[in-house]
Amino acid sequence: MTCRFSAVSSGYLTLNENKEMIFLKHLNLKDFTRIAMIAAIYTAVSLALAPISFSNIQVRIAEALTILPLIYEPSIWGVTLGCFLTNLIGAATGVNPTGMIDAAVGTSATFLAAVCTWKLRDKTIGKVPVWSILMPVIFNFFFVGSELAILFFDGNFVLGLLIMGTEVAVGELISCVLGCVLVKALARTRVFEPSVSRD
Repeated sequence: MTCRFSAVSSGYLTLNENKEMIFLKHLNLKDFTRIAMIAAIYTAVSLALAPISFSNIQVRIAEALTILPLIYEPSIWGVTLGCFLTNLIGAATGVNPTGMIDAAVGTSATFLAAVCTWKLRDKTIGKVPVWSILMPVIFNFFFVGSELAILFFDGNFVLGLLIMGTEVAVGELISCVLGCVLVKALARTRVFEPSVSRD
């Protein structure tokens, strides 16, 4: 069976009939090329906008790409790789104040959020996949908020989580709104037309 998505009136895409997650062994050269492209764009945009891409008060514009799984499931791997490279290079060059720990914690948040964005894409409110869109906000609140609370709020984790997590979540929400605009535009093109087939 060939996986297909088609546009709906809201500008998003209809569901893939197969609920199984696409693992790397199912991907072809075109998918790997797209994954590499997404990772490169994520990394380039994040590092070019480094002053607003790291720490607690941030609007990492590249996180708009975490909404891509709504229309292209393999993008999960692209945004995850892009986030890992961004955090790793940021730590190595000193622009990421949280250091190497962010390569693990931040990347985990992005990966899990992207997976949940895809998994919940059929849970809509007024034809808008609200829960999918909120996944990056929620995961970054807890993961990155916890990371920053541990690093900068010694002895008061809960307060640190509430403050740092909220600051990160607000920036993430802005990125996700941008991601919605991006996805609605891409949904009308064939740029991310699924190329994975399963029997």
